[in-house]
Amino acid sequence: MWVRSTMTYRFSFAMTLLSNFSATAFDFVVILLMFGQVEGLGGFSFAEVAFLYGTAGTAFGLADLALGQVGRLGKRVRDGTLDTLLVRPVPVLAQVAADRFALRRLGRVTQGLVVLVWSLFLIDVAWTPARVVLVPVMVLGGGLIFSAVMVAGAAFQFFAQDAAEVTNSFTYGGNTLLQYPPSIFAADMVRGVVYVVPLAFVNWVPALYVLGRDTPAGLPGWAAFASPAVAVVCCAAAGLAWRVGVRSYRSTGS
Repeated sequence: MWVRSTMTYRFSFAMTLLSNFSATAFDFVVILLMFGQVEGLGGFSFAEVAFLYGTAGTAFGLADLALGQVGRLGKRVRDGTLDTLLVRPVPVLAQVAADRFALRRLGRVTQGLVVLVWSLFLIDVAWTPARVVLVPVMVLGGGLIFSAVMVAGAAFQFFAQDAAEVTNSFTYGGNTLLQYPPSIFAADMVRGVVYVVPLAFVNWVPALYVLGRDTPAGLPGWAAFASPAVAVVCCAAAGLAWRVGVRSYRSTGS
C-alpha cells in the first residue's frame, strides 16, 4: 500500500530518492576531502577505506530499508496505538516494519553499492574464490546483523518507551564507525564491537581478510567467515527480545 502510494507521484518519488542518495553521499565526500590532505588513514589507503565504506553502507542500507520504521515503535507504545496491531492476524513486527514503508531509502542502498563496486576496481588484492564469495556474504550478513540490532532496540522501547536515539547510536553510529579502519580507534572500542555488540562482523572482520590484513582484537583467521553464524545468533537473540517485549506490553492503562 505504501509503495503504491509513493509511486502515485513518480516525480516526487524520484526527487526524494535523489535527495536520499545525495544526503548519504556527503559522508563519502568527507572521506574524499580527508584523502585530499593525507595519503593514508591508520595505514589504510583510499581504496581500502572506500571498500569499508561501501560494505558498511550497503549492509546498513538494506537493513534500514526493511526495518528502519521499527524505530517509531516507542510512539505507538506511548499513545497505545500498538493495540490496533495486536488484534490483526499478522505478525506485529511485520506490521511495524511496513508502517509508512519508505521506498526512498533505496537511495542509501544505491549510494553504498556504487561506492562498493567502485572500490572493487581500485583495491589491489589477489582475488581468490573465497574472497569473491565473501563480499556478497558480508553485505547480506551485515544487513542481518544491523536488522537484529534494530529489532532489539525496538524491543527495548517496550520498557523505555522513548529510546530511539539509544538504538540509533548502535545503528547509524555503528554504520559510521565501520566506514573507517579499526586501526584509528581505541583498542577497547574495537573489542566492544567484536565481543559485546558484534558489529565488527558486518564488515571489519571479513573485509580485513579480503584486504589481506590481520583480523581485529586477536580473532583467529577463520573468524572472517563467521559473519553468517553471527548474524543467525544476533537474529535469534533479537527475536527472543522482541517476544519478551510484546508479552510485557500492557497498553496505556487508559
